Amino acid sequence: MRVLGVDPGLTRCGLGIVDSDPRRTLSLVEVGVLRTPPDMPIQQRLLTISAGIEEWIVRHDVDAVAVERVFAQHNVASVMGTAQVAGLAMVAAARAGLPLGMHTPSEVKAAVTGSGRADKPQVQEMVRRILRLAGRPEPADAADALALAVCHLWRGGTPGVGPTARHATPAQEAWARAELAARRSRAVTHSR
Repeated sequence: MRVLGVDPGLTRCGLGIVDSDPRRTLSLVEVGVLRTPPDMPIQQRLLTISAGIEEWIVRHDVDAVAVERVFAQHNVASVMGTAQVAGLAMVAAARAGLPLGMHTPSEVKAAVTGSGRADKPQVQEMVRRILRLAGRPEPADAADALALAVCHLWRGGTPGVGPTARHATPAQEAWARAELAARRSRAVTHSR
């Protein structure tokens, strides 16, 4: 199973792709940050980020998308940009016919560190350990995107993944593979 985690942000949008094998061993595929300058017109910033997210989905042939659920902040301008980019990620998943998971920051922190109140360095360190990386993923937006993907895989945010996946019958597994192939076929057709 391959999941794209999206840590939405207008200036920095973290993207992280994580694979999970049948034994639930996780591995890093790619991590990065889409950046847009604050002086760029908002519609161009959103277009740039949207194109980047869609390009990652297609290039890496992901199976699901996990996005940070936007929560209330005191800075209205910041939450607006975050919500707009989260919406772009949701639309990209829908266009590709992919399952979407939404996870709150505290859910992600709890899944990765064991504490919903963990700070950024703790999340970065646990992502480093879980994915067996030489160093902590930088910047924090990149680490958060990877943490979202890890949370999604470990918490069973997509059918066929997580605790219930071990109990799927061969017929259910075949059905899930056929559904995934059909979604990918529709995504390729829509992208032309």
